[in-house]
Amino acid sequence: MADPQTPPSDSAPAAPSAPAAPALPAGSNASLAPLRQQIDALDAQILHLLNQRARVAEQVGQLKRAEGSPFFRPDRVAQVIDKITRANAGPLLNQHVTAIWREVMSACLALEAPQRVAVLGPQGTFCEQAAIEFFGSAANLIYCANFDEVFHATAAGTAQFGVVGIENSTEGVVARTLDLFLRSPVQVVGEVSLLVRHNLLRQINGLEGLEVVMAHPQALAQCQSWLAQHLPRAERRAVSSNAEGARLAATNPAWAALASERAAAQFGLHIVYHAIQDEAYNRTRFSIICLPQTLGTPPPSGKDCTSLVVSVPNRPGAVHDLLMPLKAHGVSMTRFESRPAKSGQWEYYFYIDVQGHMDQPHVAAALKELQSCCAFFKVLGSYPVND
Repeated sequence: MADPQTPPSDSAPAAPSAPAAPALPAGSNASLAPLRQQIDALDAQILHLLNQRARVAEQVGQLKRAEGSPFFRPDRVAQVIDKITRANAGPLLNQHVTAIWREVMSACLALEAPQRVAVLGPQGTFCEQAAIEFFGSAANLIYCANFDEVFHATAAGTAQFGVVGIENSTEGVVARTLDLFLRSPVQVVGEVSLLVRHNLLRQINGLEGLEVVMAHPQALAQCQSWLAQHLPRAERRAVSSNAEGARLAATNPAWAALASERAAAQFGLHIVYHAIQDEAYNRTRFSIICLPQTLGTPPPSGKDCTSLVVSVPNRPGAVHDLLMPLKAHGVSMTRFESRPAKSGQWEYYFYIDVQGHMDQPHVAAALKELQSCCAFFKVLGSYPVND
């Protein structure tokens, strides 16, 4: 990823300078023409600098290709955005500066090497939104019918990265994702936490004659109180994704979907009701996955999570023994989930998130001791976490 602080080459033309802003007379409506002229000049200057940055990014891409080093470095993206937001003196808000710079870096990365990212399709899913938030809109998205296909595309190399839902603040973990992690060779290298708002989408802007509401099972569960109150007789039909529900709703006026505003725009549907989820601050975590040879474990950022899956021998006190190394080394556990091993012997795998990075000495010591008392032990990844 090109460094925005890299100085331009001596042969690059100087950026055009923008005129100073004219002072507005007090208590009067000054003409907009001079201000618009200034904006036009600034736009030309910004475009010149963006293309100058893009030329440097192309040179960075050539060097990375020669060295065989990764093109996409999420830690580098985070460093650049942190530096830019610290230097921001306003009036732009830091969240808007972050969004702008992520798109600039995504566009420049596309010149180095477009990133192929597998997501849950069709267009308009929250998984797609999470991918764009992490990689920028210049990423080459590969739409999959389900999370099984996302894992397969990533593991097979069809996609360099994948984005999968891992946990919802209302309905808990996405069980299928946990099961897929168990035997997949991919690792977690990042995460995105989205505020998820479910909207009722339909061809007709009203509830009259509505017979079926379609969405992913998690979305139906997250909106069950609203649906019970307003649409008690409508069938609730589970589909592979919310966007798939929106696509189907666009084919039948008696059907509706629970999906995003992006899905409404994608399939030309009315937003009959906004934000009908039962919890106002409903959030979903998405994991960014890839093969280790695509991108190694990100370095410690100072605010990291380490995810692992383990199993223990079926004996008294085994789960207690599992937790003792974490306590002994001062490592805080933030998530503990169990999933049946499907062996018919009432055995379980435990999915654990702990605070910290596996390269930190106290975390490394805890994991080493933990591994010694496990029948199965697999680190899924150490990666930076969202606020």
